[in-house]
Amino acid sequence: MNDTSPDWAAWLLHMEQVMGVTLNDERRAELYIQFTRIAAMAEPLMAFPLDERQEIAGVYKA
Repeated sequence: MNDTSPDWAAWLLHMEQVMGVTLNDERRAELYIQFTRIAAMAEPLMAFPLDERQEIAGVYKA
């Protein structure tokens, strides 16, 4: 099985640059923990098999 989990540390550093935000090491470490937890919670949902002909949800337009 391929490990496709993101490199959250690299992602956070990249997003700091993109958003022009500087985080201290403590906040960066806490965000790393939170993103890792969120990814772990989403894993079973993302692994749920869907029928190939499953209809996709409509796009909401305001």
